[in-house]
Amino acid sequence: MRDRKPRKWCGHLLFVAALFVAADLSATNGETPRPREAASPHAYVIHVGRHEAIATIAEAARRARDGDTIEIEEGNYVRDVAIWNKSDLTIRGVGGPVRIIAGGASAEGKATWVVRGDRIVVENLTFIGSRVPDRNGAGIRLERGRLKVVDCAFLDNQNGILTANNADIELEIAGSEFGNNGAGDGQSHNLYAGAIGRLVVTGSYFHHANVGHLLKSRAKRNDILYNRLTDGTDGRASYELEFPSGGLAYVIGNVIEQGAQTDNSTIISYGAEGYRWPRNELYLVNNTIVDDRPNGGTFLRVKGGAAHVKAINNLLFGKGDLDAAGYGEYRANFHAVAGDFASPVAYDYRLRRRSKLIGKAEDPGSADGLELRPQREYVHPRQSRPIPPGPYGPGALQSIAD
Repeated sequence: MRDRKPRKWCGHLLFVAALFVAADLSATNGETPRPREAASPHAYVIHVGRHEAIATIAEAARRARDGDTIEIEEGNYVRDVAIWNKSDLTIRGVGGPVRIIAGGASAEGKATWVVRGDRIVVENLTFIGSRVPDRNGAGIRLERGRLKVVDCAFLDNQNGILTANNADIELEIAGSEFGNNGAGDGQSHNLYAGAIGRLVVTGSYFHHANVGHLLKSRAKRNDILYNRLTDGTDGRASYELEFPSGGLAYVIGNVIEQGAQTDNSTIISYGAEGYRWPRNELYLVNNTIVDDRPNGGTFLRVKGGAAHVKAINNLLFGKGDLDAAGYGEYRANFHAVAGDFASPVAYDYRLRRRSKLIGKAEDPGSADGLELRPQREYVHPRQSRPIPPGPYGPGALQSIAD
């Protein structure tokens, strides 16, 4: 155990103890491992990998203390499940792809990772194949605190990420991918945020949920900005985007597509199960919403009772209308035809230079100090970039195609 307040008189003792620990680990591993490296007097870097003293993520989670950084070297980590209870951790993959493959194992029968610490950052990791008997296995189960997920992938799990219902929880996701998650029962999803305080998703790619939704959130506040949620020609997802409990939802600058194979005719759903939060407002601004169902469907379905719906500068491709959702402020929402886009079959929904829709967007204003006009645009795969200068048009993508 390390001294949280090291003093000069114990420095020699700490040095000797470190030598004994390093010697013992070397003897068991057959190599000279890197010890925990001091990042500061109270935080360390823990190295994980086949060439390290610590070979498993589970062991690193047991050793971690508040403030530590855990670096996991490239490779496959099979059945290496973990519980993270400490706070101010950074956990990241280094040196190449890091794949955490559940292989039938789970932490507490819930997930590949169970997270209960606060202010945790997870970077550059792929979570694959979490399954548990109750069909709710997640790549990450977030039960407490604030979690930021950056440049990660969640593939073929029963849920990509699943959170508890706790208003103190905050989840931020950036530059990540969620694909082929879901147990096939419609109750599990690519991403399922419970009744948490805030969900922020930016520059990420959601696709091919197995019957469930591409993104489902019951959060008090939702910032869904500059993402691609597309199920493709063979996808079977239900809703592309659902806020069943209402809440404050800013949906800005997203490419959202309903696949032809879905059994659900609605693309975006808001408040379907009633409104639980004090403020229930939907701001749907500058999205490109595509309905590939042969018979069309519903772009937006809003249950009566929402305090405010503001839908501006959305670009619609397919059959249906936004204002069929009910009372609200709907303006500058335009229907496009295939010839307006660079290449719909390749999901390139940039407007062509000859499109009459260029420059047709209106100023959407702001809400609670948030500028509703998009500042960035999605770039595939799982990135975003600042919007280039030029005319301001409807839809998610402001770059113009020749």
